Amino acid sequence: MNLLFGKKILITGILNKKSIAYGIAQVMYKNKANLIFTYQEKKNKNKIEKLVKKMTKYPIIKCNVSKDKDIKFLFLKISKIWNKFDGFVYAIAFASFNTLKNNFIKNISRTEFQISHDISSYSLLGMIKKCLHLLNSKSSIIVLTYLGAQKFIPNYNIMGLAKASLEANIRYIACNIGNKNIRINGISPAPIKTIASSKIKNINNIIKLYKKNSPLSEKITINHIGNVATFLASDLSLGITGEIINLDSGFSIQIIGNN
Repeated sequence: MNLLFGKKILITGILNKKSIAYGIAQVMYKNKANLIFTYQEKKNKNKIEKLVKKMTKYPIIKCNVSKDKDIKFLFLKISKIWNKFDGFVYAIAFASFNTLKNNFIKNISRTEFQISHDISSYSLLGMIKKCLHLLNSKSSIIVLTYLGAQKFIPNYNIMGLAKASLEANIRYIACNIGNKNIRINGISPAPIKTIASSKIKNINNIIKLYKKNSPLSEKITINHIGNVATFLASDLSLGITGEIINLDSGFSIQIIGNN
């Protein structure tokens, strides 16, 4: 398909083949998008380059979103390649391992709270501040979030608070960039085993709970998420902004499971 033919899109957050951002990139590439990728740490550069080399002709760009200078450098580099572009995928989050287990109150500090919110929410705003002038009309920003932003999920802890901040961020950003005909939306998928989710204590039990209690039997994969992200990046989604799309086989519509 050619839903993204001619679109220039930045992809963040790839670490390996199981990364949600990798699944999104694959589907976008199949739909003829031009892609640029970032990496956070030098030690991951070669691995990520090998993963994405068939999907891009451009160099991958270093960006640690906790540093304003890195964000500025990222979009300076992009402006020299593309001049302007059509949006980006924000697949970024962080919480220390210690905060994602057992007692939420006991295992959090002021510093860890600030770091989680800085990287998992503020960095979205920080990126938009630096690239808004480079985004074409009809651009689309796609953000990865999770149900833990709205409901208690065991051991999700500080990430639930950070994702709640992120979802509020989406709504406020949407109302401030709409006059430029730029939209922003979030995707909230079922839990998937990734490097990030594996840090959550008892993540396997949470995945089993979804499987047992979702109205649909469809097992959500990174390709499903890629399909929705591609829709949101395409002109088929014009008129949709500030929304959170639940991609979880219906799990989130229930008060309790029906099985």
